[in-house]
Amino acid sequence: MSEKFLVGGTAADDTDLALAEPQAQASSAAHAGHRLLMCAPQHFAVDYVINPWMEGNVHAASRERAQAQWNALVAAAEAAGVRVERIAPAAGLPDMVFSANAGLVLGDSFVPSRFRHAERRGEEALFADWCRRAGFRIRALPEDVRFEGAGDALLERGARRLWMGHGHRSDLVAAHELADLLDIEVMPLRLVDPRFYHLDTCFCPLRDGYLLYYPAAFDDYAQQAIARRIPPAQRIAVSEADALAFACNAVDLDQSVLLNRASPELCAALARIGYRVVQTALDEFLKAGGAAKCLTLRLDE
Repeated sequence: MSEKFLVGGTAADDTDLALAEPQAQASSAAHAGHRLLMCAPQHFAVDYVINPWMEGNVHAASRERAQAQWNALVAAAEAAGVRVERIAPAAGLPDMVFSANAGLVLGDSFVPSRFRHAERRGEEALFADWCRRAGFRIRALPEDVRFEGAGDALLERGARRLWMGHGHRSDLVAAHELADLLDIEVMPLRLVDPRFYHLDTCFCPLRDGYLLYYPAAFDDYAQQAIARRIPPAQRIAVSEADALAFACNAVDLDQSVLLNRASPELCAALARIGYRVVQTALDEFLKAGGAAKCLTLRLDE
């Protein structure tokens, strides 16, 4: 098989709805900062097990602590010039807080996720409706294709390449479908460590062609594909300790990067390429297998 595909719930309260009304898309000239979609952890909990991080943490998450950590992440993003938009949380959908999994945004297109696990499928229509009202064109994949959005599909902006993780949540065939649908090169990467079940837990494309990643999360073929496309000087391979702290689950804001926790060595490596590392504790969300990137969906790709 070719390694490259290249083609030319419950109603929220009034406060939630006021915060969650989408703004129509603005031109890039109308705002200088990035736009992120987030969902408050009003209903966040670990009520089931669909990844290894949830094991042993069922009913162990503190919603109050999660809210405080989420607020701190919002504040850090806004301090970096980001416009944070909100979708109303829905009762019975505790993982809706992880808005990165809502779908994939590229230009004016939104490709909704088709979740592998039934526990999350109630989110699909809510996110699609929000994006439709925000002015995005909804471009759906076939109903039988599993795809988990910007959790598994990450844009390398300079190369206009989409890296897509598969093996745990998203189907390999989704790479073919996305290439056809969006007319973009899609590079599939097989994930082999169940702790890193989405691509964004172990792989973060940075500006200027740099990459932050944990090589052991990928099979040999995927590691070779990465090495062929990203020069050694632009690859920042993290330690297992940093990977398990979800350092790769980072939000790249061009001059700064938001993440849960990183070692002094990793902070220094990022500083050398011009990043200010903003560490904001998100360990309450790690109980469900997510951190900074999982909690955000970039709307201006």
